[in-house]
Amino acid sequence: MRKLLQYLTKFRFLSLLIIGFLFFSFPHANLDAQTSGTGAPGLRIDVTGSNDEGDFGVAIQLVVAMTILSLGPSVIMMMTCFTRIIIVLGFVRNAIGVNSAPSSQIIVGLALFLTFFVMGPVWNKIYDDAVTPYMSATMKSSDALMVATAHMKDFMMNQTRQQDVQFFLEISRQGAMTRDELPLSIVVPSFVLSELRTAFQMGFLIFIPFIIVDFIVASTLMSMGMMMMPPVVISMPFKLLLFVLVDGWYLVIQSLVNSFNIA
Repeated sequence: MRKLLQYLTKFRFLSLLIIGFLFFSFPHANLDAQTSGTGAPGLRIDVTGSNDEGDFGVAIQLVVAMTILSLGPSVIMMMTCFTRIIIVLGFVRNAIGVNSAPSSQIIVGLALFLTFFVMGPVWNKIYDDAVTPYMSATMKSSDALMVATAHMKDFMMNQTRQQDVQFFLEISRQGAMTRDELPLSIVVPSFVLSELRTAFQMGFLIFIPFIIVDFIVASTLMSMGMMMMPPVVISMPFKLLLFVLVDGWYLVIQSLVNSFNIA
């Protein structure tokens, strides 16, 4: 319980630190020390800076930043390659039959860093085409948001099957649209559906060799009259040996990374 309280305190401090950093990093945010009628210094926080035409106000930018922070995990899971990677790695662990090795923390950590690796080119484009011009005041926040959204849409559409997009278009009754006209409300669910289908197809292929090992072991035990011996106890070492001999982790990670279409 004491460790849990320490972790909660650290998390609260980190959250306040991030909020304060974002708050003071916005342009036109002024902190003025004023003197009240009693002569005591007061503090005035002003986020009502001048707004250029076509640009978001500073207060709106602050609300958008806080919303992005709260929705960050959902964005990582639903709009990146994280979904496919974490499902396939989970299938690998279940196919071998060792439910606790590697642990869930290791699986999630590996999936997260693989996501950063695969999404690196896309995020670099967003940084070069949207973040850098916005930070240098050569692009308005609304334009930067549109550019960043376009890059994420291109990545998701490159992984999405056309029939999935057509399925959600028919449900929404929005009619035919070009690729650039598709809203995120259509692209994101279509992308997630395609990722789930691809991940389960890869998981089925991963299970096949391990099922064959289970059949061989079960048939051998039956022929020897050892019907009371659980086949799982005998087949697990052989499945681990097979996975190590073929360098299974290398093949799985290589197949995962190569399965994404990065333009």
